[in-house]
Amino acid sequence: MMMSFFDQFASPLYLGIPLIAIAITLPWVLYPTPSSRWINNRLITVQGWLINRFTNQLMLPLNMGGHKWALLLVSLMVFLITINMLGLLPYTFTPTTQLSLNMGFAVPLWLATVIIGMRNQPTVALGHLLPEGTPIPLIPVLIIIETISLFIRPLALGVRLTANLTAGHLLIQLIATAVFILLPMMPTVAILTATVLLLLTLLEVGEA
Repeated sequence: MMMSFFDQFASPLYLGIPLIAIAITLPWVLYPTPSSRWINNRLITVQGWLINRFTNQLMLPLNMGGHKWALLLVSLMVFLITINMLGLLPYTFTPTTQLSLNMGFAVPLWLATVIIGMRNQPTVALGHLLPEGTPIPLIPVLIIIETISLFIRPLALGVRLTANLTAGHLLIQLIATAVFILLPMMPTVAILTATVLLLLTLLEVGEA
């Protein structure tokens, strides 16, 4: 019995335990814990240097007030990069192909930015709902459109991320299946197809 190509996106269960929970907690187990000693080993030193450089690049466009979000943003980025990269390995499950997980991250962070913007700079936040120089008859329509656009943003971004990851994994599985089928019949075509698979995998690494 042939399984569906979309079965790879179903959250599997093992002994009644959803493996998505294990896949979410696994990234934090892979990173070594920094020690309290003055001199760390090479792995912890490289890890600390990479995270510091990543934090500097992430916080560079933000003003000093936004630097208090560094811990949250860097932790989220490292977490997402890790589970996306682990999802490219064979026989693994990618939690970010689930819309529920993406929306679970997107909605609270989006809502936090909206609430903080309304509280700290209400004039600037409300000014985004009405572009400058809008004709008076179009003002009510544009306000409604911009409000709908604001509220639909986390859904649109979550669906786009889910669709990109799902399409990439599906293409990898389709092309890999084609390589296995073509290898005994047409080795030359199979090698060319495997080259396309390698390029697509590199693209997926960049996307992850």
